[in-house]
Amino acid sequence: MSAETIVVGGGVIGLTTAVVLAERGERVRVWARDPAADCTSAVAGGLCWPYRIEPQALVEEWSLRSLDVYVPLAAEPSTTGVRLVTGTMADTRPGDLGRWAQAVPGLREATPGGPGLRATVPLIDMPTHLSYLEDRLAAAGGRVERRTVTDLRAASAEAGVVVNCTGLGARSLAADPSVQPVRGQLVVVENPGVEEWFVATGGGGAAETTYLLPQPYGLVLGGTAEEGEWSREPDPGTAAAIVERCARVRPEVADARVLAHRVGLRPARPTVRLERERVEGGGVLVHNYGHGGAGVTVAWGCAEAAAGLAG
Repeated sequence: MSAETIVVGGGVIGLTTAVVLAERGERVRVWARDPAADCTSAVAGGLCWPYRIEPQALVEEWSLRSLDVYVPLAAEPSTTGVRLVTGTMADTRPGDLGRWAQAVPGLREATPGGPGLRATVPLIDMPTHLSYLEDRLAAAGGRVERRTVTDLRAASAEAGVVVNCTGLGARSLAADPSVQPVRGQLVVVENPGVEEWFVATGGGGAAETTYLLPQPYGLVLGGTAEEGEWSREPDPGTAAAIVERCARVRPEVADARVLAHRVGLRPARPTVRLERERVEGGGVLVHNYGHGGAGVTVAWGCAEAAAGLAG
């Protein structure tokens, strides 16, 4: 067992955690089964907003810390994938957001006294951002290795510290049946001129959401939040319903050319698991998973907390 750290999981949570550790001077390897471009994080719409994640008190802290990191990264969007974009969050009031409401630039009611907020927040091109994180990790001396992990003890046999950032994989790797998929389907179309994001959740537990997220590669239309659904195959009927819902918000979307259909399985849990345990042989295992649909929103806050536990 060497004096290094292995981060298991190469999505946004794993890569961000690895970057924080490596930039603190740790020797870090990331074990990732798939290339970053093929992981669930790459499918994410990339809006930085606390969504379907608990516990609220800690989520506020993690989200605000992440916001502090993303804002300066937006100065170089072509490199980092981060842009600051204005939009509307329907069905939400400032009182629903705690300290987030005070921290977000320009957050205000969309209409006086009505439900819905206007805000300028990070909107992240996830494939570009994941590539940026890999490059930043390499610059700090870390590296990514293609490894399929079936038992976390394999990592603990090689490194004194292991950080479990396996998302949905933690259901088996950490023997945690509380981890469940929340299936998200989206459609990417040619952007007919939409410059602002729009999200309507329809209520906290709704299976259908409506969102339009303008990204450099196209306009992302969504979506779904189907709890316990494991299928990664796009459903044509669901795709048509997504386009129809989005066209009620922006009618020009109805005729936009479809570029891609995507499905991702959000790694949901009643609360994020962020804790440390000792393993056989004296090593340390830190768990950092269960972020649901808000992984990108809390990534830096959770990464710094996990790095603290690893130390």
